[in-house]
Amino acid sequence: MPTIVRLNPFKEITSLQDRVNRLFDEAWGHGRHGDDEVITGSWVPAVDVRETKDSLEMHAELPGIEPKDVEISVENGILTLKGSRNFEKATEGQTYHRVERAFGAFERSFTLPTNVDPEKINAVYRQGVLHLTLPKREEAKPKAISIKVEDR
Repeated sequence: MPTIVRLNPFKEITSLQDRVNRLFDEAWGHGRHGDDEVITGSWVPAVDVRETKDSLEMHAELPGIEPKDVEISVENGILTLKGSRNFEKATEGQTYHRVERAFGAFERSFTLPTNVDPEKINAVYRQGVLHLTLPKREEAKPKAISIKVEDR
């Protein structure tokens, strides 16, 4: 027996509006993705963020970008990644038939949680991926409390 699904036209309109907003944000080179992240530039590198018991770890895909062309800064609790990927012009006798890679400037900003120690952030660039380690403050790390047993 087929399942009956109730149509919600307002949900479809909201979804369409979100897609149109994203399209305009990307066309103008800026936008917000979530409450704590700002994206600007002509392209956006993919970033993964994960949490361990001791730190947050960020991995930004930056293939074809030299580490010297990437700037990392922290100001007022905001971590910002800036950089650019230059277009490789065709040399004499070469013609591009298709260009699918994105080029130009990018900027991504992330609001740091208060439990991160911005003075101890570490960055390593390996095989086209920027690895950032954002250690948690000592007071923010979980601590085990032992229970003492007393005889009466």
